[in-house]
Amino acid sequence: MNTISGPRIGVALGGGSARGLTHIPYIEAMDELGLKPSVISGTSIGALIGAGWAAGMTGKELREHSYEVLGTMRTIATKLWATQIRGIGGILKNGISMQLDATSIVDAFTPPGFPLEFKQLKIPLYVVATDFQSWHQVVFNTGLLRPAIAGSIAIPSLFKPVVYANHILVDGGVVNPLPLDQADIDTDFLIGIDVNGDPSEGISKTDHKALDIWFGSAQIMMHSLTAHMMAAYPPDIYIRPHVANFGALEFWRVREIFAHAEVEKERFKRILGDKIEAYIANKVPVIGSE
Repeated sequence: MNTISGPRIGVALGGGSARGLTHIPYIEAMDELGLKPSVISGTSIGALIGAGWAAGMTGKELREHSYEVLGTMRTIATKLWATQIRGIGGILKNGISMQLDATSIVDAFTPPGFPLEFKQLKIPLYVVATDFQSWHQVVFNTGLLRPAIAGSIAIPSLFKPVVYANHILVDGGVVNPLPLDQADIDTDFLIGIDVNGDPSEGISKTDHKALDIWFGSAQIMMHSLTAHMMAAYPPDIYIRPHVANFGALEFWRVREIFAHAEVEKERFKRILGDKIEAYIANKVPVIGSE
């Protein structure tokens, strides 16, 4: 199967912090089907992973890189510490900030030789961030790549806002957690992968911690925004993996997250394969999955 005679595929990769690692098995699924998107859009971690995909990394390469940089809490802590301090001079000059620097995080967790500009990417990429001053989304698809991604991942309070291109940028999930509108640009077949999670795991829980309330409230907001986006740009395939049992910042559970996604990856392959073949054969109209 290939896309030469098939539809131009647009893929929207949503935000969801550590849960966003679930994007990678779905990218592997498309690789295994021999399918490549014509357009990728991403918010937050979806922008970071989408950039690697757009740069030419396979799903397998993204998986192996994730193991390398996120495999243990020690590995993550070492990288975070290095980005925060950058030597004793950094402490003396800046003090120890409780907020992370998003640009340094992008530098620390991307592979060597990662593209510097959008024009170096092999697949068009649209990165969504939020302008804190105007309250509107900002979409980047030209110019410098890393500061755009940094702005998109800059979770309020956890990260310092990113000042770039006359904007003060915070996480794109504040305005557009699943950027279907950007993946729908000049494409025929739209896929949305929503890794925000669902309330199933905590539906009966009552002893929520303050951080749980903060992230949970953000999830509720993003769920509502995504519903509005889907009404305006209905995807041909909408996937919402069950990731609620993984904490928003539990990146070190990367192997568990991938293992958990395997069953849904196979289901996605079946759905996608069937619908693309039907589209190519023009046997039935393409409709949304459940």
